[in-house]
Amino acid sequence: MNIIQITPGTGGAYCGNCIRDNALVSEWRRLGHSPLMLPMYLPLKLDESPATAGAPIFFSGINVYLAQRGALLRAMPPWLHRFLAQPWLLKLVGRLAAKTRPDEVADLTISMLHGEHGNQARELDELVAWLKDQPKPDIIVLSNLLLMGLARRLRQGVGAPVVCLLAGEDTFLDGLPAPQRSEAWKILTEITHDADLFVAPSRYFAERMAGRLRLAPDRIRVVPLGINLTGFDAAPSRPVGVRPPPPAVGFFARMCREKGLDTLVEAFIRLKQRNRVPGLRLKIGGSCGPADQRFVADLRHRLGDAGLLGDVDFYANLDRAAKINFLRSLTVFSVPAAYGEAFGLYLLEAMAAGVPVVQPRVAAFPEIIEASGAGELCEPGDPASLAEALEKLLLDPARLQALSTAAKRAVAEHYSARRMAEEMLEAFTAVIHGPRPGAARVSA
Repeated sequence: MNIIQITPGTGGAYCGNCIRDNALVSEWRRLGHSPLMLPMYLPLKLDESPATAGAPIFFSGINVYLAQRGALLRAMPPWLHRFLAQPWLLKLVGRLAAKTRPDEVADLTISMLHGEHGNQARELDELVAWLKDQPKPDIIVLSNLLLMGLARRLRQGVGAPVVCLLAGEDTFLDGLPAPQRSEAWKILTEITHDADLFVAPSRYFAERMAGRLRLAPDRIRVVPLGINLTGFDAAPSRPVGVRPPPPAVGFFARMCREKGLDTLVEAFIRLKQRNRVPGLRLKIGGSCGPADQRFVADLRHRLGDAGLLGDVDFYANLDRAAKINFLRSLTVFSVPAAYGEAFGLYLLEAMAAGVPVVQPRVAAFPEIIEASGAGELCEPGDPASLAEALEKLLLDPARLQALSTAAKRAVAEHYSARRMAEEMLEAFTAVIHGPRPGAARVSA
């Protein structure tokens, strides 16, 4: 099967969607298929070998930005347009770029959703022209809902069905200023018929987006996320006579309020004040960009006021090997995000390392914990409830061991990249051989 996978790059920050898409493309190749992964905007930042080698970057982040600024910039000469799409230049820009807030790119988001009628129509024409010179794809995969403005032109110009992956875009869209927020959701409900199928990572998110996009349930298929297990399967043994390290609660995600890091810090302070788990440490890992540094500084100040800063370790922007070693050093893992998380790739990484998880009873977390048997639930946004659940596990070694075994087994059997890739291929096959959607939208 010839597959085109289109994935926006973030430049300087790790991205869960990029990691998912890279794992999919790598597995499809191992299964004997012919996928081509095309980055958009900026280069992809990954913690494993990229599957984009030799592919040009479309919708150059610089050109996309300039096209939004005015008609004169949209008409720049071809030589300058090509220069501003050079990978080395985009890589440099990506290193300097901070995470964008929804309010900063609201008008650009609307323009991209307008597709061939938006300010970036030139970029879309270039993508379609390039694809026409390649072997015809059997299917085109869009990495997220924000790319749906490309679907109609790709479908008509390339002549292949389009599948759109869903991955928590509602949080971004709901963060847009009011006028653009309403317009974005309105456009999306009007163009969903341009995709042949939507794929969600959880039942929770499939049901949520079916309602928000006014989609019939059969327009969305659920394929749980999966990860590359290389490096997780050979845990080092502790030398005889060496004392085990002190227990550690861990966090590994973007260091921000949205992921509930402040809730975990407050829960840790409560645990240390009760002092029922001697020597307990908190280990915080993940991405920390310029936009997150003030928040992290405030947390350090809070821990310092509690006299506990010496009991907390911060590990920012680790590579893959260091991340796996970090996860293996944990006793319990928690990323207590209280918003509507579509899945949570970080849970699979912790589980693959054999670490039990404690998550809020919200969004996709109950679904994952029920299916895996790898952890416990607590109340969302409640440091006291989180502290209670963590302490209960930390004081029960037998339960910890049982959950650790269940976690590793669940990832190996149900959440591997191979399993995810195979289920995606099944969905694509059904699309290729099934009827095209026409009046499949549900009326409001």
